[in-house]
Order: sequence, then C-alpha cells, then structure tokens
Amino acid sequence: MKPSIAHWNERFSETDDYLFGKAPNAFLERQKGRFKPGMTVLAVSDGEGRNGVWMAEQGCEVWSVDAAPAASEKARKLAAERGVNMHVITQDIMEFDWSARQYDAVVGIFFQFANPKMRNVIFAGMREATKPGGVLILEGYGLKQLEFKTGGPSDPDNLYTVPMLREAFGSMQIELIEEYDAAINEGPRHQGMSALVDLVATRTA
Repeated sequence: MKPSIAHWNERFSETDDYLFGKAPNAFLERQKGRFKPGMTVLAVSDGEGRNGVWMAEQGCEVWSVDAAPAASEKARKLAAERGVNMHVITQDIMEFDWSARQYDAVVGIFFQFANPKMRNVIFAGMREATKPGGVLILEGYGLKQLEFKTGGPSDPDNLYTVPMLREAFGSMQIELIEEYDAAINEGPRHQGMSALVDLVATRTA
C-alpha cells in the first residue's frame, strides 16, 4: 500500500465515526435535480460513502471508488444502513480504468490529496468517463482555504482556482463555475468557514 493511501486508511480506521459525516456534501445536494432514477454515476475518491450513498438514494446506480480499504468498509456499512445497493470498489484512483465504462454523471468532492500531475490525470479520466450528454460535478477548496485552515491540504498546489478548472474542463459545456466562502458542517474533519470552488459541466454529444 502506498504511504499516502496507508495514511488515509489509518485515518479512516482510527474511529468508527464517519470523519466527514454521513450526510451528503451540501453543494452536491443542491444538484439533486440533475440525478434521475436509473442514471449511472461514478463517485471518485468517495471515502466513507456519504455522497455515493445519497446518489444511490436518488435511484442511481453508483460506483463508489476509494483507495483506502477502511473507507470502503464504512461505505458498505453506510449503504446497508440506508438500505441501498452500491458498487464499492477499493482501488487507487491513479490506476483506475477510466475507459472501461462511461457514466451519466461523474462526481468528485474534496479529493485534494492529488498534486498537479496526479490531478491532470484524474481530471482527464473524469472527462473521458462522462458519457456524451452526461454531467460532471466537482467541488474542492480554493486558495483562500490556507487562511481559514478548516480542512483540506496545506499545499497550495493541491487547491483549486476558477481559471484552473476552466482550462481543465474547457472542452466541456460549463454550466456553473464559482468561487465563494461558506460555512460547512461535514463531520469532525470539515467544520467552519471554508473557501470553496464549484463546477458543473456537461459533455457535449
């Protein structure tokens, strides 16, 4: 197991509590109208499954991917607790086969362990895995998060900016892109005022 994955696995396994809560991310929940029963969804670095499970509750068929076995175990437990089925895959996202399937929606929420080189690979994969006509939804911390210190990475290279996302997803139809500050309450690890950057883009047919 890579040291970075072992680090996250240890964090997820150190408590039975859910580090980022069991409720979905607030931005993702605001996109509820985009999710229809029967849609296929890829949840990238889905951690303990809070977002994947919520999308499964909307009637979607969800593939929840995370590298940490302890996170996958919690995701399965949460899905069972909520009475939904979800494909839980334990795999290093850098080794994920993005070309194996295309999805109606590809979702990535706060996966900011990735340095710029890794992030370029993941972003390219997310674009590839989105069906023509499908939607890509992304949220991460912006540079101002270094001032708030309420979660996220300490390395500015791992944070998002609007120009960066415009460049990365410029081949898609950008429906929403914004940078703002908001208080979040997502488990013990995501608390307080935060600098957020949101993106919704569709892949043109």
